[in-house]
Amino acid sequence: MLFNSIQFALFFLVVTIVFFLIPHRFRWIHLLIASCVFYCAFVPIYILILFFTILIDYIAGIYIEDAQGAKRKLFLTISLVSNLGVLAFFKYYNFFIENVNALIQTMGLQVHEVPYLNILLPIGLSFHTFQAMSYVIEVYRGNQKAERHLGLYSLYVLFYPQLVAGPIERPQNVLHQFREEKKFESTEAVSGLQQMVWGLFKKVVVADQLAIYVNSIYNNWEVNNGFTLLFATYCFAFQIYCDFSGYSDIALGAARVMGYRLMTNFSLPYFSKSVTEFWRRWHMSLSSWLKDYLYISLGGNRVGKWKTYRNLILTMVLGGLWHGASWNFVIWGFLNGIYLSTEKLMGTFKVQTTSFLLRLGQVFVTFHLICLTWVFFRANSFKQAIGILTNMVQPIQFWNLRIQDTGIFAGMTFAFAILIFVEFFLIRKQGEAIFNMRSMAWSVTWLVGFALLIILFGVSDGDQFIYFQF
Repeated sequence: MLFNSIQFALFFLVVTIVFFLIPHRFRWIHLLIASCVFYCAFVPIYILILFFTILIDYIAGIYIEDAQGAKRKLFLTISLVSNLGVLAFFKYYNFFIENVNALIQTMGLQVHEVPYLNILLPIGLSFHTFQAMSYVIEVYRGNQKAERHLGLYSLYVLFYPQLVAGPIERPQNVLHQFREEKKFESTEAVSGLQQMVWGLFKKVVVADQLAIYVNSIYNNWEVNNGFTLLFATYCFAFQIYCDFSGYSDIALGAARVMGYRLMTNFSLPYFSKSVTEFWRRWHMSLSSWLKDYLYISLGGNRVGKWKTYRNLILTMVLGGLWHGASWNFVIWGFLNGIYLSTEKLMGTFKVQTTSFLLRLGQVFVTFHLICLTWVFFRANSFKQAIGILTNMVQPIQFWNLRIQDTGIFAGMTFAFAILIFVEFFLIRKQGEAIFNMRSMAWSVTWLVGFALLIILFGVSDGDQFIYFQF
């Protein structure tokens, strides 16, 4: 069930109305059943995988809290191995076998190739795996009491707004909210709807229109040169931003309507003046997860200068692998690790300036460094990524911008103009407070205006959200 579908609109409406009609003591059951129905709309059988990991982590959390000494680490290890084992099997088995078979062929060994498995990746597996792991780690560290209510813990993992693509929530932020009685607040409901409509606009009007152009250029990269490929890469940068941040806005808004607050996942990342700042603003729930549970566990910046750089690079490489089982994602993560290490070495992210032109220059450089990594993220293979970058720097007919459909181009331009106006002139100054209901007239204008834009200019047969595949 996609957020950009009529089915979800009906699902959300029914679930929310029933939520406020029934007594508080039954609401966790209602949300848990609704979340199971939401997930089963994709591949029903895969919900058994979630139940398996939920049961293991629930039991592990209790044993970790009650145990002493080495036993605590043993139960933590069992939980982490179980979660990572499921993730590795479904997401990385075929990638591993592909590389083993390639090595066998390269060495000329006379052995049978290891067979591939015809399995589908459970949707959102990486997200709910990391969320479940954060729970047991926080219990182990003593920052969270083990949840003794199996139903509430299950709801923490399965909560439908952020089940498939985050944000990756910490137990301290969410679990206690399920115990709190939520009363219908018109201001919260309207604010949540405003955020949902804005997220849907970013997805179906901006991201999906950009996707049409990006796909046409990247899928035929051999015949495109110079500025066309560069422009398509710019378009993809905003496509993936609007696609993923649009999902996050819908998730946060849907939860907010019912009175639940999820963490902000994006904060205008393309206004960043350094790559370090970019990763504080982009996919913030994953960035903080990698920092708190991986980078710091490796030693962080407490192990000397060069090991700190190693930790940064390793963290980002593993973050790249989290996104997908492909060498493209490894390179994407490696480049970001190199950027972060270089900035830490040079101290550029600490530069403070009052010069508008210098700040603008920093944003310009950061954006292009990120766009270089997006080529590897978007390309279907390493060979394609190198081919695109090679064609991109060819001087012959560099400025020959290829526009296949002027209607699509006009739609892209119109949607992008609205995006920049809202994000630069409104959200940049007020943040998510822009969604707080200041007056009924403002809220109605926002809801009706963007609803009309979605109906008139939205791509009705758009793709699923990009991060669903992770």
